[in-house]
Amino acid sequence: MKKNYDFDVIEKKVQKYCNDNNFFFHKNYYFKGKSFCIMVPPPNITGSLHMGHAFQQTIMDVLIRYKHMCKRNTLLQMGTDHAGIATQMVVERYLLHKEGKNKNLYTRKEFVKKILDWKKKSELIMFNQIKRLGLLIDWKKTRFTLDSNFSIAVNKVFIKLYEDGLIYRSKKLVYWDTQLKTVISDLEVENKISNNTMWYIKYFFVKKKNKKNLYEKYIVIATTRPETLLGDTALAVNPNDIRYKKYIGSLVYVPIINRIIPIISDINIDIKKGTGCMKITPAHDFNDYSIGVRNKLPMINIFKKNGKILKKLNIFDYTGKKTNIFDSDIPKDLQNKDRFIARKIILSKLKKTNFLKKSVSYKIGIPYGDRSKTILEPMLTNQWYLSTKSLAKIAITAIEEKKIKFIPKQYKNMYLSWMYNIQDWCISRQLWWGHQIPVWYDKKNNIYVGKNESSVRKKYFLKNDVFLYQDPDVLDTWFSSSLWTFAGLGWPIDIKKFNDFHPTNILVCGFDIIFFWISRMIMITMHIIKDKNGNPQIPFKKIYITGLIRDELGKKMSKSFGNTLDPIDMVNGIHLSDLIHKRINNSFNEKKIKQIKLSTKKNFPDGISKHSVDALRYTFLSLASTSRNISWDMNRLKGFQNFCNKIWNASRFVIKNISKHVFKKNFSFTLIDKWILIELNDVIKKYHFFFKKFRFDNISVVLYKFIWNKFCDQYLEMIKPIFKNGFNCEINSIKNTLCILLRKIILLIHPIMPYISIYIWKMLQKLNKKFNSKIIMNSFPIYNIGLNNIYIKKFMNWFQKIISILRCVRLDTRVSRTTLLIIYLKNIPFNKKIFLQENNIFLKKIAYLKLIIEINKISNLPSSIVRFIDNMEIFIPINSFLNVDLELKRLNKKIIFLEKQIKILKTQFLNTNFLIHAPSNLIKEKRSLLKRNYSILKKINYQKKILLKKI
Repeated sequence: MKKNYDFDVIEKKVQKYCNDNNFFFHKNYYFKGKSFCIMVPPPNITGSLHMGHAFQQTIMDVLIRYKHMCKRNTLLQMGTDHAGIATQMVVERYLLHKEGKNKNLYTRKEFVKKILDWKKKSELIMFNQIKRLGLLIDWKKTRFTLDSNFSIAVNKVFIKLYEDGLIYRSKKLVYWDTQLKTVISDLEVENKISNNTMWYIKYFFVKKKNKKNLYEKYIVIATTRPETLLGDTALAVNPNDIRYKKYIGSLVYVPIINRIIPIISDINIDIKKGTGCMKITPAHDFNDYSIGVRNKLPMINIFKKNGKILKKLNIFDYTGKKTNIFDSDIPKDLQNKDRFIARKIILSKLKKTNFLKKSVSYKIGIPYGDRSKTILEPMLTNQWYLSTKSLAKIAITAIEEKKIKFIPKQYKNMYLSWMYNIQDWCISRQLWWGHQIPVWYDKKNNIYVGKNESSVRKKYFLKNDVFLYQDPDVLDTWFSSSLWTFAGLGWPIDIKKFNDFHPTNILVCGFDIIFFWISRMIMITMHIIKDKNGNPQIPFKKIYITGLIRDELGKKMSKSFGNTLDPIDMVNGIHLSDLIHKRINNSFNEKKIKQIKLSTKKNFPDGISKHSVDALRYTFLSLASTSRNISWDMNRLKGFQNFCNKIWNASRFVIKNISKHVFKKNFSFTLIDKWILIELNDVIKKYHFFFKKFRFDNISVVLYKFIWNKFCDQYLEMIKPIFKNGFNCEINSIKNTLCILLRKIILLIHPIMPYISIYIWKMLQKLNKKFNSKIIMNSFPIYNIGLNNIYIKKFMNWFQKIISILRCVRLDTRVSRTTLLIIYLKNIPFNKKIFLQENNIFLKKIAYLKLIIEINKISNLPSSIVRFIDNMEIFIPINSFLNVDLELKRLNKKIIFLEKQIKILKTQFLNTNFLIHAPSNLIKEKRSLLKRNYSILKKINYQKKILLKKI
């Protein structure tokens, strides 16, 4: 092995080795017995992967490698998601910038071809990122949620759900994106609180014929959306509001258009909001829609799909059927005007006609599309829906009966609260990119459902002369994604692979898609997939929810914030200027650009240096705690880069010292060999325990502490003098132990650090037959209860303290660490004496000692440096090597400091004011500190007396 750890070279060699040796090949399963499968949540084909992807995918790969080494048939199934709206948006922008054309200048077929070209490029980028991270994936078997086989699965599921009466078409109020011209899921809405205006508008009463008008001339309503008065079909008051009770049943004119509408009562009207009288626009407000349906009010759509005012109103009854109950005319000056321009025109008219009473500032939540960032419009449209109540019931039972478990447990409640209140799911989208809905219509709008036109004609006995056209809408991306665990495994075509690995074992993802994806996967899978007994099959047995990776300040990583990090930049490194350019790309806001530049320069003044993939993976694992939010820490990454260097140097030392050794099956162990193997055995036990608990952060700590502290800093340092001055039997024992240790350490780190572990394993293959097979084919180390020996462990931990004290003394007195010293020990614990006597010669070698002498009295003791371990006293006699003046100076410095502290504390206790007013716990703490300082001072004076031979 080379002296320096050149991870660039190592990673390239390991990648080539893995590719050449079918490291990722899964055609033939290696082991008999249970399988273990993880379906990687398919990333969107919108661009490159971010830190969250790399974080979760690292955890998945660690799980797969660990389970494979535990002799399970493993599969880490990779794929990509077509991501309907997101991808169509990105490609539209790209084409507008690149070719100067918008979507409508292409045919649907041409546009889809452009997206497929984009998909190839995007997948290449993402797959190269994932390959660089070292995931154990069969790259010949990746899936795409819009490939031909997946489409077969999607159509089959849609048809089944439709035939089961769970999919239906209905006219309902939805969130409409006027920029993307498609319906948006409620879950994709961002409600932003912003300053707005509440306008108070007069609605004049209709006078009753032949009766004296007993009422005021008008009633006042308050609204933040005056433009929607064009769609008003009623005013509503609370039946318990004494101010308005007398008006219930009266009629009023809608300002500007003079439509006559009733005043109705509804218990859900907030008496304290606005004037307590609310205008009802069922086709453009969700609360109004509910009131409209309850009260069987007409519904008037006033907007086109682009958010402009219609030329003629679209009027429906409360069931969504067309009606002509009202005049459909719209004032000409409002026709085809954008909704916000129409608002200004209407407000101007209201002011001129004295219908506007007043306006006040008002804070309100405004719905924005999370993709387009445009204000969404509640719109009455025909859409396809999935009825979810019956599906949710089974999905709730699966969680409550613990067929599926959430890790951590708290996310179970989040899931259940959503499922108990679930609404029917709008599954259609007005896009070109996606799974076109397998529905056909004739000229009379009769509905025919089938996988293609020919099957529809056959199924419904339709002749060729019957005109049919397919529904142009596509399915919501989450609909096809909800099939991922079974369709991604080849269902309904590749049944063998599906049967081998479904249900899958665990889903790893963030809490932000529990509602979007997890709940829907469980519902759809349990309805469609049945086991041998016809019972619903779950998609996965466990759901491991990770926290979200945030920046150093705890802020969400977002392109709009300019604080994202590319995981590959952590590996390749990136210059400051390139990082800034990457972060401000596509941003046109000068103020924001300035902020991004300043924060990037502050956090990354020198850019980002190169790091190994293994260091990055280890960092990700160390962050995998139960926390909901995880702050990224560059210092932690640097620390684990040093850890990789430590492993490299330790492995190099071991290989160098065992290269010519003949390994024996039967051999005796020295005391330190027994101790380090016991420590390693404990690490293996904890490793398995924390793996079952999914506490990957704890695994990283346990491994780090053992390898850095126990193995490198203690064991390897202790064996160095044995290699120089030990007996042959001791040296051979240590070499055999080194082989065992390094083998198990490399196997332990392999799931987390594949590159360095595979490379070192290959080095070891040249030395010993034990290392001949691929590392992934070796059994994972298991805990051996027979190795447990608490007495050896306690003794070595105690003796390590002596070695540590001696090391400090050598440093304090400027003596070489290999200089042989004499030590006297007084008050040796009884349980340590036997080990000390039995291993005296060996212990002297590892601690660089000439003599270890037990004493009961100190009367004849020469001038010595004194140290303590609990009640035991360690005396190191002064000789020509030890610098007495340095030790004396150190002691005097401590004495001066302690005497000063004691004086301050005593002064406080002489202060009556302090004793009266200070809290009792503070006084108690100060007394304890004074007592402790006296005790330490007494020990130091004792050390000084022995040093100066005054005893």
